[in-house]
Amino acid sequence: MTDEEKTTDRATQKRGHLLVVFLAVFIDLLGFGIVLPLLPIYARYLTSDSSGMVLGLLMASYSAMQFLFAPLWGRLSDRIGRRPVLMLGLVGSVIFYALFGIASSMGSLLWMFVSRIGAGIAGATIPTAQAYIADTTSKENRAKGMALIGAAFGLGFTFGPLLAATALISSGEAQAHLSPWPGFTASILSAGALLLAFFKLPESLRPDSLPAEHRLLNLSALHTAVSIPTVGTLLLISFVSVLSFSGFESVLSVLLKTDVTAGGFGYGLVEVLMLFAGLGFVHALAQGMVRGMSSHMSETRLATGGAAVAILGYVLLVVAIDRQSLGLLIGAMAVEAVGFAFLPPTVQALISRRSDPGRQGSILGVAQSVSAMARILGHAICFPLFYIATTIPFVVGAALMAVALLLIATIARRGGDFGHAVKAAEPEPVGEGD
Repeated sequence: MTDEEKTTDRATQKRGHLLVVFLAVFIDLLGFGIVLPLLPIYARYLTSDSSGMVLGLLMASYSAMQFLFAPLWGRLSDRIGRRPVLMLGLVGSVIFYALFGIASSMGSLLWMFVSRIGAGIAGATIPTAQAYIADTTSKENRAKGMALIGAAFGLGFTFGPLLAATALISSGEAQAHLSPWPGFTASILSAGALLLAFFKLPESLRPDSLPAEHRLLNLSALHTAVSIPTVGTLLLISFVSVLSFSGFESVLSVLLKTDVTAGGFGYGLVEVLMLFAGLGFVHALAQGMVRGMSSHMSETRLATGGAAVAILGYVLLVVAIDRQSLGLLIGAMAVEAVGFAFLPPTVQALISRRSDPGRQGSILGVAQSVSAMARILGHAICFPLFYIATTIPFVVGAALMAVALLLIATIARRGGDFGHAVKAAEPEPVGEGD
């Protein structure tokens, strides 16, 4: 075999490995998409808490475990390899999604907490999957490789609810309050991903690879980030916008399931899941719009437009709840999904462009930590607000998004790319004859 043929063969093998990683992550995220819409509905049947604090803590527990354990899994993957860590995470998903099904059949809130905490720990291996992609791609192709993870998330949130609805209907428990079959279905899917990884996924970590830095929140990197003009503001925009949207995605299923007399819409589990599938599909399409429009419009304009559309979505949601209008509700959900889809990628792109290329990894890591903390807080506070009045989380969401829009319009627009900023600060060159 010639050197050229060997190079081609290695490239083909790497593409195959990336496909296996994508499929494993996608199948596992299908399980997440199955459970997420049902979790607050199930939990509401298991608690008499009238403040919403228990539901908020249950929803926040998954994100909190991901925030805590992602760096630990990352350090472990640097020592023992990516493959065993990914497989440990999939084993955890099999166990804890099954436990969610068992907790549902038992009607046990305690075991539901255990299942979500465990699933959060197991799901914290997504950054390890990203490290696997980094190991097996060139710098030129890394962005395309990382986009596979984003695609897996989008597809998981679209098809997961559809599979949950199918599980409920096929089991004859479409009207059951606490059917265990969505949890069992998620567990079976994760088992399939585990088998795929076991038989088809080789190790990617090279012996000469340098360990990556894994911290909960790198304070020195945070100081560096906020010292760069407008990057601190961009981090704040990211925090506020994610905080806003996390409340929306948490309470939406409960709003749809709550009786009309209590301010909700009174839909069954299958209808709720179908609406979530549609929401995931619209969000995925909107992300494609962002990629297409980014070549014609600046990131700040895209972010400004996204925040404005998200505010409109929240306003329409409040009106839909007041009028009990299903058509307006579906339109409002679509508008909200489109608006938010424009924010994370454009804000992350701005942070990257305005940061020192040699420090982008640590600064983008700070951005991920900030987003994770926003999700934890958003999940924790949305249900106490919802229990006061069904419209309050969306009013607060609109207010938070208005803050993000104001910050984008007044401060973020003033910044410049890192190279441009450096050049602007340099003194004019002095001619030889001066």
